[in-house]
Amino acid sequence: MVEVILIGAGDRGKDRYGAYIENHDHIRIIAVAEPNPMKREAVMKKHGISEEMGFESWEPLLEKEKFADGVIIATSDADHYLPTLEALKKDYHVLLEKPMSNRIEESIAIAEAEKKSKGQVLVCHVLRYTPLYQKLKALVSEGKIGKLQSIQHNENIGYYHFAHSFVRGNWRNTTESSPLILAKSCHDMDILYWLADSPCKSIQSFGHLSHFHKGNSKGFERCSECAYTDSCPFATKKIYTTLNMWPTSTITPDQTPDGVHHALMNGPYGRCVYHCDNDVVDHQVTTMCFENQVTATFNLCAFTNDISRTIKLMGSEGTIKVKDAKNEIILQRFNEPAEIIIPDVVQGGHGGGDVGIMNAFSQLLMGKKNQSLTNGETSLMSHLMSCAAETSRLKHKIVDIEEYKTNI
Repeated sequence: MVEVILIGAGDRGKDRYGAYIENHDHIRIIAVAEPNPMKREAVMKKHGISEEMGFESWEPLLEKEKFADGVIIATSDADHYLPTLEALKKDYHVLLEKPMSNRIEESIAIAEAEKKSKGQVLVCHVLRYTPLYQKLKALVSEGKIGKLQSIQHNENIGYYHFAHSFVRGNWRNTTESSPLILAKSCHDMDILYWLADSPCKSIQSFGHLSHFHKGNSKGFERCSECAYTDSCPFATKKIYTTLNMWPTSTITPDQTPDGVHHALMNGPYGRCVYHCDNDVVDHQVTTMCFENQVTATFNLCAFTNDISRTIKLMGSEGTIKVKDAKNEIILQRFNEPAEIIIPDVVQGGHGGGDVGIMNAFSQLLMGKKNQSLTNGETSLMSHLMSCAAETSRLKHKIVDIEEYKTNI
């Protein structure tokens, strides 16, 4: 049995990683830090945590001498840095939600602190831990399409997901959270880096906030006041429909009809999508070149029906196409019939990636063979790529990654 500390009891901490722990006997939560009393008490009750081990903030918890095997940090983006450094000073192993930080200099500092600690950071780039992406990586590594030449990658965010998370929600504002390409798509930068098997050399990006702004308003500041809710796809009555399920589960800890109604009438998730304080882009295109001459394009977009990632890999001897929502890989070597590959299915969020990374974290805590694919140093490249892409977008120039890192 290994024991962990949970810092941050939101959707990821309480409902994803907490649910894994609840259903596995080899690991348990013995302390929690969470400012929201309802969330904190829910975790304490569910996991049998004593009153003296429930904290409003992480500081008094990590001031104690090391008393657990690991720490899960699932706070907001801006609150990752300091508790991670403190946990590493105490030689804890850390499961750290992505991004490592919303500031690139802090992400670099975390990677450096990891080198000096007996603890290891597992950054939650959970896609690497899914059967689908692991099979895709294996096909490329085995040379099934010859030498990889180029990658086309789309992240279809989904119109309702974007409205919830990036217009009304916690990741809507760059100052409060992160640029969209870092907050949402450092996953994708990491996958591109992993598949290319080479550091990124240079990057260029274009993107805009074109739709979700006051210029498209009908004059109503909240959905409850609006005369167009029947025709608006972003109306709250169409998005927040099921209690105790995402995304409704994230808008209030009180998952009763009255609790959800109150949250939508009074809280940020009841705002009109054209009357929020959001400033992140709603579509962005990024091109990159890796040091081994592999090129890639990445397109993230709010304006899609489904939530999925689609990838096309082009090699010297064939192509691979993937749509992760279908859990299907199509391998076609030149002048040969296409082969359809269906990877194993693992239940859980992110196509089984949440379970996969928790399995790896558990193995690390138990001192078994290290299955980590995403330590601080490895995951840093995706953060450099994301932040350099945002710099490129804002300054309208190609960014050299090594030069960018040197000048931070």
